[in-house]
Formats: sequence, structure tokens, C-alpha cells
Amino acid sequence: MLKAALALPCASLAPGLAAAVGGPYPDHPVRLIIPYPPGGAGDIVARMISPGLGSALGAAIIDDNKPGGAQIIATQLAANAPPDGYTLYLASTTFSVNPGLVKHLPFDTEKDFTPVTIVASSPLVFVAHPSLGVSNIPELVAYAKAHPGKISYGSSGPGTGGHLSVEMLKYMAGIDMVHVPYKGAGPALMDLLAGTVQLVCTSPLPAMPSVRDGHLKALAMTGAKRSPIAPDLSTVAEQGYPGYQSTLWYALLTQARTPAPVRQRIGEAIVKTLGDPALDGQFKTQGVEVIANSPREAEAFIQAEIDRWGKLIARIGLKGTV
Repeated sequence: MLKAALALPCASLAPGLAAAVGGPYPDHPVRLIIPYPPGGAGDIVARMISPGLGSALGAAIIDDNKPGGAQIIATQLAANAPPDGYTLYLASTTFSVNPGLVKHLPFDTEKDFTPVTIVASSPLVFVAHPSLGVSNIPELVAYAKAHPGKISYGSSGPGTGGHLSVEMLKYMAGIDMVHVPYKGAGPALMDLLAGTVQLVCTSPLPAMPSVRDGHLKALAMTGAKRSPIAPDLSTVAEQGYPGYQSTLWYALLTQARTPAPVRQRIGEAIVKTLGDPALDGQFKTQGVEVIANSPREAEAFIQAEIDRWGKLIARIGLKGTV
């Protein structure tokens, strides 16, 4: 288990840590690259963990939003950063999608990074503009079949969890909808609220407030079970598509060549942060589950996600646009 593996006395860790980085770590602010614009789900998660992570590390965390390019821009920046523990990366589901979607990535997903932990995960939610006149997935499918290619759906960009979640439904239901990619959930939801697009599948964090105030209609959750944030909202699987499941997850990564003592120090700090009951409560109110698993478990999970999404992309013949 992660907590057991990292439960080393500070006195035993400090000498090896100082030797690994040529001095005390950290002795200046740590950059956290976020592949989302401000206001998106990943940005919200990052800003929820940054204060506690900075406190546990003893250094300020500088949140650095680098959206766009199907998250390839941010991932490449993180991959090319010095492997010294001063640049961390908050990867998401897209990190495991891009290897199957984009033919030539400017980094090696499996070799250039080492996971520290899976921070948290949540289902996504299908939300529609009220003018579409649908209240659930069967009604959405019926409308799409009667009006092929007439529904435009927004996403945080090619290869994001929201994009693939809709494509999975399109494949299973045999329907045609037009993809409109954005640089994050925030811009996609803004256009959904304006009626520019009719559908978005995204994290509940930025979407549910607009559902509660009646500006958007929630159709279904994408998880294997109902979410505590909306227990009355059934899943896609419950609405006639057994086997459908998609989750949005976030992982804290370092560069692969980051010294082991530094990774361990970061791991201790994030475990302490995620173990805070107050933070856990904040996540739960947003429908997000804290994971905080071990580096080995995180690595196995991400590899399984790469394999799973790769098979779906190949099956439906989806092509990357970047």
C-alpha cells in the first residue's frame, strides 16, 4: 500500500534526498502543469490540492494552465522539463487516450513519465441545452436517429474523456452527432449554455451548478454506478446500454528520470494532502472520489486505460486531429 511504502522516517529520507538533488528539496516553488484552462474540472481539482500539497512539501505550488492541442502541449512541456521534482504534471484520462488517437506524439507516454498516484476520479455527466427537448439517453438517441448529424456536441478537445464518452455512445447506439472541440470544459459549457452546441459530456464539477439552476438538463452519468452528487440520475448503462462505462481520472506524474528520493518526497506530500478529511469532504460534494493509490498501482491503472481506449479507438476507426 502507498502509505506503508512511504512511511519512512524523515531522518532516513533527508540525507538521500539532499544527495539526489544536490541540496535540500524543495528550496523554491514547484510548478504544477495543468492541461486545462481556468474553470475546467482539471483546473478545479488542481487548485483544490495545491494548497495542501504546497504545505506538505514546504514550498509554494505554482498552478500553470497550458490548455489546447488535445493536452499534447501541456504533456510535452512536462515531458521536457528537468527531472528534478520542480515540475509536476496533473494528467487526466486524455493522457491514456492520445497514444491510440495520435500517430506521432512528441513524447513517449509510457517511458517519459512516472506516476506518483492517481489523485481522484469521477464519472462524467451528459448535459443538454433545454432547447434540444430531451431528458434522458433514450430520448437523445431517438432524436439523433430522427435527425442524423443535426446535434452538435462540445468537448474539452480531441481525445478527452468527454469526447470519447460521446463517441462510445455513438458507436453503441448507432447514431451520428457532430463533434465541436474546445480548449477545455469551461469554453464548451459556455457555448452549451448559449445554445451554440446542444450537448456536452463533462465532469460534474463545472456542469452541475447549471443543472441545478435549470439552465442545463442532465441526462445520465457515465460511471458504473450512480454518483452521490446526483443519486436520482441514472447511468447510461441503466438507460439501456449495459457495459457502458467511462470515468474521468487525474494522476500526479513526474518525469521518469526524477530521482527516487524526490519522487518519494512528493508521494508523501500528496498522500498527506489527500488524506485530509476536509479536502475529502470537498471532493465528495463535487462527486469526486479520492484514490491516492501507490505508484505501482497507478502505473498499472494507466496502462490498462491505454489498452482499453486504444481498443475502442481502433474499433470505431477514430482519427486524431492533431
